[in-house]
This record gives sequence, C-alpha cells and structure tokens, in this order.
Amino acid sequence: MTDRAMIEVTGLALRRGESFALAIEHLSIPAGERVAVVGPSGAGKTTLLNILSGILNPDAGHVRIGETAVTTLSDRQRRMFRARNIGFVFQDFELVEYLSARENILYPYRLTDALSITRDVRDRAEALAASVGLEGKLRRKPANLSQGEKQRVAICRALLPRPKLILADEATGNLDPANKDLILDILFEQAQAAGATLLAVTHDHALLPRFDRVINFDDFAAVPA
Repeated sequence: MTDRAMIEVTGLALRRGESFALAIEHLSIPAGERVAVVGPSGAGKTTLLNILSGILNPDAGHVRIGETAVTTLSDRQRRMFRARNIGFVFQDFELVEYLSARENILYPYRLTDALSITRDVRDRAEALAASVGLEGKLRRKPANLSQGEKQRVAICRALLPRPKLILADEATGNLDPANKDLILDILFEQAQAAGATLLAVTHDHALLPRFDRVINFDDFAAVPA
C-alpha cells in the first residue's frame, strides 16, 4: 500500500427527489488499500460506488480515480475509463440471461474496444471460474445457476481485466459463511496481485476485521433540505 490516493472525492453532492440526498465533503483512499463501507440501507453506499465508477455524475463536486478526473469526462469517456480501470461487482449481478456463465464473464470485452479478447483472457476467465468453484458450470445460463453461483460469475467478470480499482456491492451477500471467506480471499488476492484498491460495501460486520479500514456512512453529513 502507498500514500498515493486512488480515490479522491471533494465537495460531492447528489440529490434525487425529496427523499434522497448524498453529501461527502472529502474522502481519500490510498492506492492498494482494502476498505469496507458500512451504513444503513438507503444511505447512499451503492450511489457512491456508481459515482466513483462514472455510472452516475454528481450534481456537484469532484471525483478523481488515480490521475483521472472522472467528473470531467463525457459519458463515452467514462465508459472507456471504467472498462479499462474499474471492476464492479454489482449487488444484483447484472448478468445477461441469454448468455452462458462463461460468456457473462467475458461480456465486458464484447461491449467496448477498450478491451480485446485474447487466448490469455480466455485462459484467465477459466482460471478465475475454477478458483471460485464454477468449473463444470460455465455452459449454464443464469436461470440454471444458484444465487451464490451468479454472484461468483459477477465477481469473475469484475476481476477479469485486472482492474486497478475494485468496487464490490455486497459481493458476499448471497453466500454461506465458508464461501464468504473464500470470495473475500479471492478479492484480496486479486487486488494484491494487481496492486489494486478494493472498496467493498457490506452489511456483514463479521468481515470487517479483515479490511484495512472501515468507512461508516453515518460519519457523512446529510445534504441540507
């Protein structure tokens, strides 16, 4: 881990209607750090991940990922940046129902010319799948996978490009205790191997001691009404 910031957020504000508002005056996460994010449902944890990844643009404020000012990029530039640099494990998986598990893992490579499918990429996809216990199930479509297996496919897809930033939204939420530890081991190992930063939203407080730091959303002030 280094002192160089992978994530730098200043003056962030986003409002959605009258019922939701998010405000973060300052947040800095060093490169290589493993950080858990906790807080009540509806506090904005998933929204923060969406802003960091460039899926959402805030109403105000600045977000820098590495050397890139994400909030200054166009929609297309944010998509390209995300494909190259960010692995996102979505809470609801975001799997494509008509594709096999194997093709879902490779799916980001089909969406952008920022990534290219090579033999090495295919071999890495197979190795990742085997590491999470998906061998023998890569031809199955999501409808024929358990919730935990869908979660593992989503994790493999996020890790495949060796991203410098891994965003995980309840990545262990659909797993039994033994598999929670396995998945967290894999996320940590892959992050360390790539020199990546890991930011993980979780409601499982039993996992918190394994992280370098815990960010509690209760520490952020609400946007004034």
